Amino acid sequence: MKFISWNIDSLNAAITGDSARALLSQDVLNTIAQYNPEVIAMQETKLSSDGPGKKHYEILRDKFPDYEIVWNSSVEPARKSYAGTMFLYKNDLKPTVTLPSIGAPGTMDAEGRIITLEFDDFYLTQVYTPNAGDSLNRLEERQIWDEKYADYLAGLDKDKPVIATGDFNVAHEEIDLAHPDNNRRSAGFTDEERQGFTNLLARGFTDTFRYIHGNVPGIYSWWAQRVKTSKINNSGWRIDYWLVSDRIADKVIKSEMIDSGPRQDHTPLLLEIDL
Repeated sequence: MKFISWNIDSLNAAITGDSARALLSQDVLNTIAQYNPEVIAMQETKLSSDGPGKKHYEILRDKFPDYEIVWNSSVEPARKSYAGTMFLYKNDLKPTVTLPSIGAPGTMDAEGRIITLEFDDFYLTQVYTPNAGDSLNRLEERQIWDEKYADYLAGLDKDKPVIATGDFNVAHEEIDLAHPDNNRRSAGFTDEERQGFTNLLARGFTDTFRYIHGNVPGIYSWWAQRVKTSKINNSGWRIDYWLVSDRIADKVIKSEMIDSGPRQDHTPLLLEIDL
């Protein structure tokens, strides 16, 4: 099976806009469509609490005509049009869809951060992990999130194997970002967040990119938009992942980034697995 995950950073801006950035985003969506994956996961959709509008559905169904669409949006008391996730899956698939709450602190459970698809033999779940914030003002809550999310995945794993993807907002090891020494207390590379990811993997999960490729340098999934030369200079971070239960890691065929051209921010991730 073939799966693709992408933090799209505003579905509305990507598919209805006509800016240079929107056109680059539409090119990425066209590339994703060419792969013809069974499932597409999207994070940071930033849709309203009502989800996609009529125009969004029309554009998505034109580009991905054979897919069902499910979504999870931020709702009160959380911020409006914030965070959010979406799955598109082939309409011959019949998963059970859940929008779980994990007992996260503050408004995190109301921010539309997780969707889970249950199939006969496995779970496929995506996450948009809360950012710790530029001043690390949300780091304490983020640490609780990491514990609760690890408990959630481990609970699924007791029932059947798990495939988990999304923007985890952490570069796990020094090799996973271009400038580790300059970012020791930056959101996404604090010791606390890195330990949280270590703890998650220790619950029985495999980072499929590292499993397939080992410690290969200079391969990233995100380049900061606010630094115009970040992608040109490959000053990136690997903060997006495909994880699988350890017991199905040997079934992974491919785990790699998909080229998003000159577009900065996140690039899509491909997983091929023999299930």
